[in-house]
Amino acid sequence: MNILTDALPTSLLIANTEYQIDTDFRTCLKIILAFEDNELTTQEKQIVLLSMLFDTLPPDTTEAIKQAMWFLDGGQARSEGEEENHPIRVYSFAKDANFIFAAFRQTHGIDLQKVELHWWEFLALFMDLGGETTFSQLIGLRKRIKTGKATKEERAVADEAKDLIELDAVDDRTLEEKEAARLFDEAVKRAEEKRRNHG
Repeated sequence: MNILTDALPTSLLIANTEYQIDTDFRTCLKIILAFEDNELTTQEKQIVLLSMLFDTLPPDTTEAIKQAMWFLDGGQARSEGEEENHPIRVYSFAKDANFIFAAFRQTHGIDLQKVELHWWEFLALFMDLGGETTFSQLIGLRKRIKTGKATKEERAVADEAKDLIELDAVDDRTLEEKEAARLFDEAVKRAEEKRRNHG
């Protein structure tokens, strides 16, 4: 699909049926914000994805999720096992919202509060935010720190501005995995208390 020559998708083909989707960038950002929310389980995130993106829920939810992720990825197909290989995370639509808003104004002259954009239009513009913007400089600094290429001065700046620089890891465990971890932590605490009381 070529954004210069082809019409942007407004539906997804699932089991030989076209299903209309909400292509507005705000809707897609809300879905992504749900995926960044560590309070939600994987199943809850999928429910948000399906309920917000599709006007009518397809019966084949597994294929619907696969197609929805393809759409959110801007039409890029994921290779086998790519979900397990998490790339370095250098930005967050939640934490960096103000910087992203300002970068759109600075680079493209777009006020995201007033414009209507298809998700893929938003992605194309997002990928071309100017290097002089605070957001792009922040991404560059995070990348250099995470890859060990930051200078001594940059590391010092990062230490002083940890709240700005550090991003929370996305917790994509299932409800069962979270519950198992909680029970394990409780068992460890009980054992530690028992050891202290008898020590």
